[in-house]
Amino acid sequence: MPKNTKIKSILIIGSGPIIIGQACEFDYSGSQAIRSLKEEGIEVTLINSNPATIMTDPSLADNVYLKPLTTKSIIEILQMHPNIDAVLPTMGGQTALNLCIEADDKGIWKDFNVDLIGVDIDAINITEDREQFRKLMIEIGIGQAPSTTATSFLKGKEIAQEYGFPLVIRPSFTLGGFGASIVYDKKDFDDLLSRGLEASPIHEVIIDKALLGWKEYELELLRDSNDNVVIICTIENMDPMGIHTGDSITVAPAMTLSDTTFQRMRDMAIHMMRSIGDFAGGCNVQFAVSPDENEDIIAIEINPRVSRSSALASKATGYPIAKIAAKLAIGYHLDELKNQITKTTSALFEPTLDYVIVKIPRWNFDKFEGSDRTVGLQMKSVGEVMGIGRCFQEALHKATQSLEIKRNGLGADGKGEKDYDTIIQKLKYPSWDRVFVIYDAIQMGIPLSRIHEITKIDYWYLKQYEELLTLENEISTNKLATLSYELLLEAKQKGFADRQIAHMLGCWESEVKAKRTELDINRVYKLVDTCAAEFGAQTPYYYSTFENKMITPDGVRKSDNESVVTDRKKIIVLGSGPNRIGQGIEFDYCCVHGVLAAREAGYETIMINCNPETVSTDFDTADKLYFEPVFWEHIYDIIEHEKPEGVIVQLGGQTALKLAEKLEKWGIKIIGTSFEALDLAEDRKRFSELLLDLKIPFPQYGTATTADEASVIADTLDFPILVRPSYVLGGQGMKIVINKEELETHVVSLLRSIPNNVLLLDHYLDGAIECEADAICDGEDVYIIGIMEHIEPCGVHSGDSNATLPPFNLGEFVMQQIKDHTKRIALALKTVGLINVQYAVKDDIVYIIEANPRASRTVPFIAKAYQEPYVNYATKVMLGDKKVKDFNFNPQLEGFAIKQPVFSFNKFPNVDKKLGPEMKSTGESILFIDSLKDDQFYELYSRRKMYLNK
Repeated sequence: MPKNTKIKSILIIGSGPIIIGQACEFDYSGSQAIRSLKEEGIEVTLINSNPATIMTDPSLADNVYLKPLTTKSIIEILQMHPNIDAVLPTMGGQTALNLCIEADDKGIWKDFNVDLIGVDIDAINITEDREQFRKLMIEIGIGQAPSTTATSFLKGKEIAQEYGFPLVIRPSFTLGGFGASIVYDKKDFDDLLSRGLEASPIHEVIIDKALLGWKEYELELLRDSNDNVVIICTIENMDPMGIHTGDSITVAPAMTLSDTTFQRMRDMAIHMMRSIGDFAGGCNVQFAVSPDENEDIIAIEINPRVSRSSALASKATGYPIAKIAAKLAIGYHLDELKNQITKTTSALFEPTLDYVIVKIPRWNFDKFEGSDRTVGLQMKSVGEVMGIGRCFQEALHKATQSLEIKRNGLGADGKGEKDYDTIIQKLKYPSWDRVFVIYDAIQMGIPLSRIHEITKIDYWYLKQYEELLTLENEISTNKLATLSYELLLEAKQKGFADRQIAHMLGCWESEVKAKRTELDINRVYKLVDTCAAEFGAQTPYYYSTFENKMITPDGVRKSDNESVVTDRKKIIVLGSGPNRIGQGIEFDYCCVHGVLAAREAGYETIMINCNPETVSTDFDTADKLYFEPVFWEHIYDIIEHEKPEGVIVQLGGQTALKLAEKLEKWGIKIIGTSFEALDLAEDRKRFSELLLDLKIPFPQYGTATTADEASVIADTLDFPILVRPSYVLGGQGMKIVINKEELETHVVSLLRSIPNNVLLLDHYLDGAIECEADAICDGEDVYIIGIMEHIEPCGVHSGDSNATLPPFNLGEFVMQQIKDHTKRIALALKTVGLINVQYAVKDDIVYIIEANPRASRTVPFIAKAYQEPYVNYATKVMLGDKKVKDFNFNPQLEGFAIKQPVFSFNKFPNVDKKLGPEMKSTGESILFIDSLKDDQFYELYSRRKMYLNK
């Protein structure tokens, strides 16, 4: 059956601000769905309150409403668009599903004659209500852990008495494992039961007998209205049951699952999907498997929507799940659609992988002082990375190299844990760094049997680790000159970085690179092709590996490189790597717009990134995608292969910016602002000297590299003093100190975590108003795209402040100073592209806090508020394709737009929630108000000083 021709107009519900448990994977799926439906000539209306995403870009949907995700907003949109025929709620995570249910309960869909597509209400209710789900599974013969539902504290206590400990508490209708916990001990039960009941919107929990040590798997399915079902991907959690899948290290395809058990699991997943309702779309099913010969299977849950894992599965297989799911929702059958990668096979053809995927989550515990750093049933990670390799070891190394936590991979960097008790503790209570600690444990000589006994991680994975250590030890007995071709090739095939090999041999990374070049051990690039090369793939989506040489019929030794270099002029855009607090989806938005602008300017565009959740790593965003770590060795090899005109670093946040020095050193052209200017702005001391020359006011300051120097400087400054390290993002390590004792403690702590850093100490302007400006500069002219005033006082990080566009409380004299200072700084730094400048205003004097000649967190917000494609303009300026005066700037905004930060403190119940110079928000929403008399503005303004924390 072809598509339902009665559907002409569809409403898509987005996922709102980024929070822990619901991140930019839904921006990716929503963006794909919009494009997929528009291909069919369907009008698409979107509601989403997140200004930082590509999904809410005016270039995507026909109508974009940046409104709060409430039924009131839904009614307003349906009144304005009475032609909307259907709503698709499966692309916006739990937020969209919950809003869809609420609208249904209130009769809104019925009142406006809107059909629900992609899922049905019964399916949502059955899967979200733990008790309904459990009963249905028992009815259809699918295994369940012994469990009972509690809707009161007393009932929960009775169940615990019956089951004994350990047991698991899971609230109904929550996302990211919110409120879930494993209870090992009776003394913790009361608190954790109360937390679970409070977390559930219907105050219901299900209490399970804990399946500790069981293995966990996820299947991604698609189903059409003709009841065809395909399994897109099977994902195995390296971690056993007890750790939320979002916090688990996951592997695809499944590595330790027997074929017979996989077939049983497949049949169960299809049976479950068919039993929950009659709908067409995507589905995620999670199972537990007993770690014995029986391999008993128990169903954990099913989500009738695209999920966090759908984004990962799409990138892992190259099969765009959300794009196909959207087409299935409007009536297409799988056999009527083409596989987007091969362009020849049917979408009913299940992907087959001839490579391995490893996903590792990324945490931000350093932002939540005093937080519990162990991981469990409640998700705590803020982002993730994915590595692609020809074997598990290569993929694992690539994923660890992508994390950006100052590690070069597993081992061989001198940073491993060496204390026996700490290692055992971290293995017993799964820690965020367990992927490294396992290696340290084996290196210390702890037997695999002991590690398995503690962690319950399958022996197969532990043996893979052991092989890596054996290889490291063997290489370490050599010198560079005596290292054999075979040993070096094996190390590269197993993912060891040149830096790690240099550490083993006691030489420089560049010497290992030279040795590789001399021995002709070079990366080759392979297509991600969904069908193990059984059919030709036509989509340029690549990963790197090292191959043994083949001898061709004419006697030439070569390896097969599937990335063909064209003779077109090329631009590489460096992505922003994994999401984290301080560097999130807003930089992915900038990267995507940079790619599109470079293409418009006539360049072949090449994207390098390792984040599976984002639009930048969609297989058809850039002309070529290299799914590789944003890690020097990988980037340089791609540059050598592709020979681009230059590299854009100012759109990928601090990740890309940190590589500017290396690019400069190796003679690679940086597109836009030069490394010298970037470095000058980052170096607090040199930048302050520039401001003196420009006669631009800034707070009294001094720089220090030791605690003693800091103490001497403090004598010349008045307390309170703001301490800031150089080269950091999101206010990392920034703190306001009020006496010498606090100063010394903080400086010592900072220099331990960021060695050899230059610290800037400046007098904190207590009670000042903070504001910031973003601008585009071409080296001659400067256009200020937006000036924002923060509602919170100076001292709260700009990312955690409510920022108002345009300013609401700055006089003409102050505004003129901001404009003048911004233009002079942009020109003095020889900026070509974007620049963000932050100010403090006190007694009508505008002091500069810092300048960043790159894309900032606020650029997407300004672009959405003023309805102007500023990143597109800035990229064309960077490329020299256009000058500032070539653009016809025409910002449109009636009233005010407010960027509102959103926090995920509920994941860390015992953490101090006060705000300060270090950023803690995970996302943002946009609020439009007509005037300052608006109640919401009044409420924000009245609470502005409540959270300030030193």
